[in-house]
Amino acid sequence: METAKTNVRPLAGLKVLELGQLIAGPFAGKVLAEFGAEVIKIEPPASGNDPGGDPLRQWRLLHEGTSLWWYVQARNKKSVTANLRMTEGQEIARRLARDADVVIENFRPGTLEKWRLGYDVLSAANPGLILLRLSGFGQTGPYRDQPGFGAVGESMGGMRHVTGFPERPPVRMNISIGDALAALHGVIGVLMALHHRDAHGGKGQVVDVALYEAVFNMMESLIPDYDLHGDIRGRIGTGLTNIVPSNTYTTRDGHSVVIAGNGDSIYKRLMHAIGRDDLGQDPELASNVGRVKRTAAIDGAIGEWAAAHDLDDILRVLKAADVPHGKIYTAADIVSDPQYLAREMIRQVTLADGTRLKMPGIVPKLSETPGGMDWVGPALGEHTDAVLRAAGYDGDDIARLRAAGAI
Repeated sequence: METAKTNVRPLAGLKVLELGQLIAGPFAGKVLAEFGAEVIKIEPPASGNDPGGDPLRQWRLLHEGTSLWWYVQARNKKSVTANLRMTEGQEIARRLARDADVVIENFRPGTLEKWRLGYDVLSAANPGLILLRLSGFGQTGPYRDQPGFGAVGESMGGMRHVTGFPERPPVRMNISIGDALAALHGVIGVLMALHHRDAHGGKGQVVDVALYEAVFNMMESLIPDYDLHGDIRGRIGTGLTNIVPSNTYTTRDGHSVVIAGNGDSIYKRLMHAIGRDDLGQDPELASNVGRVKRTAAIDGAIGEWAAAHDLDDILRVLKAADVPHGKIYTAADIVSDPQYLAREMIRQVTLADGTRLKMPGIVPKLSETPGGMDWVGPALGEHTDAVLRAAGYDGDDIARLRAAGAI
C-alpha cells in the first residue's frame, strides 16, 4: 500500500500474540502492528448462529456486514481462529506464545488463569515473554474482579466529572477515550519491558494497565490542588479552569472557533487584534494569575468580537496576529484539510470488493523507519492455516481441530 523510507520497520522481528477483544487490547496490538511487529490475533471461530470473531467486527457502521472500524483496528494483523474455552484452543495459544515476544490480553482478571494461560504457565515455557494485561481496575486490589469498560475508567479516573457544563450532568466524548489511553499506556509499558529484557538479562515481565489509572494519569494537578487547597475541579463548559483566555466562541455566521490566548505575550497580541488594547495593556492582566480574576470580562470581550465577525475573517485575523486558534473540525473538514493531507494522515485503501475507503494514517512519524499499512483488517480466520502450520501443526491436525470446532 505504501513505500517506507527503509525496508525495515522499527519493530520488525517482534512477534505479538493478541488475545483481547474490542478496544483496549486490540488498539495496543494495532500500534505494534503498524510499526512492523507480527501480530497474530486470536478470535473465536464461528459456531452455529454465532458469527464468531472479535465483536468489534459488528460495531458502528458496517460495509457488507463488517465494521469499518474493524478495517482500521485490525490492519496489519493476522487473524487466527481458536476457541479458548476448549482445551485444544488453549493449547494453540500456549504453542503460539512459546516463541512470542509479547502476549496482549484484556479479559477480566483471572480468565487467563482459568484457561491455563496465566503468566506462570506461559513464562515457564518462554521466560523472556512480556504479558500486557489491560483491565478495568488492574490485576490487584478490591475491585480487580469487577467488569470495567472504558466508560467506567473515564468516570473513576476523574475525567467525566470535569467534562461538560456546570449546570448539567457530566458528559462523555463520543469516542472510547478511556480504552485508547489504556492501550497507549500499554504500548509504552511493553516497549519499556522489551528494552529491559534485551538490555538486562533476557527476563520478561507483566505489564499491568488499569483503565481508570490510565485516565487518572491524564488529570494534571487534580489531586495536589485538592490536597492543599480543598479544590475539587468541576465542569466549566468550553473553558479551562484557571487558564485564561482559552475557550470556544460562536461566530456571527454560527460556527464555533477555539481561541487560546493564555500565554502572556499571546494575550497582548490577541487583545490588540480584537481592538481591546485597554485589556491587553492593563498591568493587572499581564499574567495568568491576574487574568483568572477577571475571566468573565476577558471572555466577554473575545465573545463579543467573535459574534460580530464571520469565521473566515476571524481565522484570518488570528493567523496574522500569531494567536493559536482553530475551527471545530468535523470528519468532512478533516478529510479535505491540507495539513492532514500533507502529513499523510488520510490514507486510502481498497477493500476486497473493490470499494475505496479512507482511513487514518500512522502516528507517530519516524524519520528513518516509519510505520505503515500492509493490509486492512483481515477476514475471520484468514491466516489460521498458515500460522498453525508455521507453529508445527500438520494438515491432519488442522482438519481435526476444525472438525472439533476448536478453530
